Order: sequence, then C-alpha cells, then structure tokens
Amino acid sequence: MNNDIKPIIYQMLPRLWSNTNTNRVHNGTLAQNGSGKLNDITDRALASIKALGATHVWYTGVIEHAHCADYSAYGITPDNPHVVKGQAGSPYAISDYYDIDPDLAVNVPDRIKEFEALVERTHSAGMKVVIDFVPNHVARRYHSDAAPEGTADLGATDNCDMLFSPSNNFYYITRQQFAPVDVDLGHDDDAYVEFPAKASGNDCYTAFPGKYDWYETAKLNYGIDPANGSCHFFPTPSTWIKMCDILKYWASKGVDAFRCDMAHMVPVEFWAWAIPQVKAINPGIEFIAELYDVGIYRRYIFDGKFDYLYDKVNLYDTLRAIECHNHSAATITNCWQSVDGLSRHMLNFLENHDEQRFGSPEYAGDPSRVVPSLVVSSMIGTGPMMIYMGQELGEQALDAEGYSGKDGRTTIFDYWSLDTLTRWNNGGKWDTARLHPQEKQLRDIYRRVLTLCNSEPAISQGSFFDLMYVNYQNPRFNPHRQYAFMRSLKGDSTLLIVVNFDDNDVKVDLNLPDHAFEHLDIKPGTYKMTELLSGKKATRQLTPNSPVTIDVPAKGAVIWKFTH
Repeated sequence: MNNDIKPIIYQMLPRLWSNTNTNRVHNGTLAQNGSGKLNDITDRALASIKALGATHVWYTGVIEHAHCADYSAYGITPDNPHVVKGQAGSPYAISDYYDIDPDLAVNVPDRIKEFEALVERTHSAGMKVVIDFVPNHVARRYHSDAAPEGTADLGATDNCDMLFSPSNNFYYITRQQFAPVDVDLGHDDDAYVEFPAKASGNDCYTAFPGKYDWYETAKLNYGIDPANGSCHFFPTPSTWIKMCDILKYWASKGVDAFRCDMAHMVPVEFWAWAIPQVKAINPGIEFIAELYDVGIYRRYIFDGKFDYLYDKVNLYDTLRAIECHNHSAATITNCWQSVDGLSRHMLNFLENHDEQRFGSPEYAGDPSRVVPSLVVSSMIGTGPMMIYMGQELGEQALDAEGYSGKDGRTTIFDYWSLDTLTRWNNGGKWDTARLHPQEKQLRDIYRRVLTLCNSEPAISQGSFFDLMYVNYQNPRFNPHRQYAFMRSLKGDSTLLIVVNFDDNDVKVDLNLPDHAFEHLDIKPGTYKMTELLSGKKATRQLTPNSPVTIDVPAKGAVIWKFTH
C-alpha cells in the first residue's frame, strides 16, 4: 500500500457504462439492447473519470461469465439459458477464469488484446486497474478455452461419487439430479441436466436450491468438509493451486488490484497462502475483500493479508440508518471505534452494484441529499472511498430492466443502458453538455469532495479526532443531526469538518477540547481559515475555552482548513 495516497475507486460495469443503445427493451437480448465495449472506454472517458478524483477504476464483470448470447462460432461453449439469470447473466457466475467476456469485445477473437489495451489506457490516464476475483463459486457450466496450455479445468479429475474429497474442486450431492425449486430447467434437448448435482454457491448443499439461492453457480471446495466443518489444508488442496494460478495470470496482464468477491466464504488460510505469492511477483498489487462481519475484519487483514475490506455492515449501514430511519448521527462514533486501528484498511462507499442507489426511492429519494454522507464516508479515514458509475450524476435506478426489477438497484443481469451515462457519453465526448443542471451541480460536488481526499494531506495521511463527546450536551449543537470531527497532519494543516443531516440550515457553537489540541499538536490562537467546499474565508479564534461558531447548510457540510 502507498500510505500517501488515499485510493478513490470508480466502479463501472463496462457492459452498461459505455452502452449507447437506447432501445432498452425489457428483458432484451444482446441484439436488441446492445452492450458496452472495452474499446469505448477511451482516453477521453478515462480523463473524465480521473477528473473526479479517481485513482483506481474497478472494471466489474470483465471476466467471461455465463450469458444467453451465443458465441459458439468463436469456439466458446454456449451456456444453457435455463441456468443463467437474465439475458446478460451474472458477472459472478464465471464460466472461464482465463478469458474476457465476449460481450465486451468489438472483435471477439481479440478480446484479451482489447482488455490489455484498456489496462494500458487506464495506466496512461494515471489510474490503477481493479478487476473481480470470484473465488467462491463458478457458473454451472465451467470450461476454460483460454487457459495456458497444460492448465487443468476445475473439476476435471473430481470423484463425483463423494460429497467431499480434499482433492475435489466441487461438492457433489451424490445420486441426485440438480432440480432447483420453482426454476424451469427446460425440456427435452433444451433442458439443463446436471447429475450428480453440485452444491450451489451460497453454501447450499442440496440438489434442490430455491430460486432465490445462487442456483446458477456451483460452490468451490477449498478443503472444508461441510458435513463436520473439518479442515483439510495439507497437502495443499487442488483448488488453492488452481485459484492462485488465476491470480498470477491476471497480475501478469498488468492488473493492479483484485476485488475479491465474498472473501469471507473462502477460508482465511487460503488468502494467507495465496496473497503473499502474488505479492512476491508484484509487490504493489492490492487485495480488497468483500465481507460482512466486523468480527472477522482483523483476521482477514492481519492473517489473510488483505490490504482493504468493505466496511458495509459498519459505516454504510449506519449512514443509511441516519438518512432513512432517523437514527442519531452520534452513532457514527461507534463506527470508527469498532475499527479503531484499522482505518487505513477500511473501504467506504454509499453505492455499489449490490446496493440500492442513494437517490432511489428505496433509499434517500433525492440524490442531492448525499453531501453529509459523502463527506463522512470519504473523509473519516485514510482508507479507500468508492463510488459507482452514475452515482456522481444522481442515477436513481428507476428502470425495471428485465431479470432485475424496479428495486432501486442498477441491473447486473440484463443488457441495458443508463440515460444518465449515455448523456454524459454524448457521442464519445464524455462532457457535461447534455447533463441536466442538477446533474452538473451534483457531479461538481463529488469532484470537489473526492479531489480533496488527496489534495489535502490531512485527509489522505493525517490523524482523526472525534468532537462528539464534548458536544453531546451542547445546547447549540444537535448530536442527532450533526456530526463533527477533525483531520490533521502534523506540520501541515488541520481540517474542522461538520456535517448536517437536517433539512434546515443550522448555526452551531462547537466546543473544541484541550485533548484535541494536544492530540493533533495544534496551538490555540487566531487563524485565517478557508472553507474548502465553498471557498469562503474567515478569521477565527480556536481555543479550548470558547466555542467556535459555524454555519452549516441543510443536508450539507463545511470543511474549514487552517494551517499550523
């Protein structure tokens, strides 16, 4: 990790991001609705992302996964549509770990070369490349036609007569045919037949998963016997070796980071074994864990060797509760206390492909309300901040695309395009000419906040100090609707940050304790200050003995900077 840089990750689904086909037929095919291409992520497009403050681009869904489009003419085995969710399929039902999804290629035989060119363009734009590593499960039909010569397919030598064997890559429900409940597997020559059935990706060890299970995927075996939980890690399981080889392959293609899907469903012992091997080849490569249990954060960082991990069940859930359910802003204090000492490892976000859009009716209902949540999530720690394509434009996910209904999320299963993104694209110009005024304004807010994360060393490298404990009983400060903290870098500058979740402008008298001055090495005195979001100037006396008066706009934030 480069501790001087705070990663700002821009997540995009290329299939949607650069798709300018506006047919948007419900449940439409590739021919009807089209797909974005890697080649359409141009230098101009990347410069526009970079201008937002991004340091990394997460290209979601670039590895070949199960889909309904037929590429058999190119030697790619078709997927049975009855075990594909949606026309485009889930990016997390991998059908070939060594290949690029053909939907994303202008010239299908050159799909790997087109990806390599995208990596070069991204690096030339001054950003790093993140891709998914999906270690826990694969598509029901898995076969690699692009693997290096001599690479054995997953399951190629499995003994299918055993639920579990340390040498198997899959778990088998012996003597039972795969028959998911309320899922049509087709008839006659069209039917999908799997015998014996494999366990499904969400740890569903039955031949009869439900339609809400991950029935389109098969669970990989890392050496844990599901019958009794016993671990069989010696000798090194075949799955470990094959999956580590996949990581090394993509590292050789110039990939800078892996976002590891459902990392907590894979034993931490695997990560502790595999990550150092990849880092021995490329010391700068980064690993991001998707996991949802605060109780295992430290284990996956210190034992598993991850650089970063999702802080979904901690900060994300807290900010959402404040916005949607009138929870107290004071609960944010619990968030940093829960991960005390881990701040630089926490990846924060307000949106991603799994979550509902902030501006959707199912969440805040109004994208412009995002400022306090955005400032807290991006500035509370030195770890990464992530935004999702179109978030900066206020995308509200109002479409019912097909397999994905109108649920506040942007589909990952359907061929589709987003009106906000096609207008930003503007015929490949990637400018603001066709954006609505409120979209331009919101994008500028995101740009200002995200670029501050690295232009201000107090945010990217500095210390954090929570001001809530001295303001809980302050009659001129409402701890349920405002949150205040400081970020400071010794010898450089200090930021005094106050966010307001309330619908009304507020004037607060903020207490600054002696301990803040001592901890951050600040001398009491009179300072010339600049508010970094508005550019306003002021001269303020900052001492432990007298409150500082601060105006904060409704659903807004102020970031006052003063130098030491």
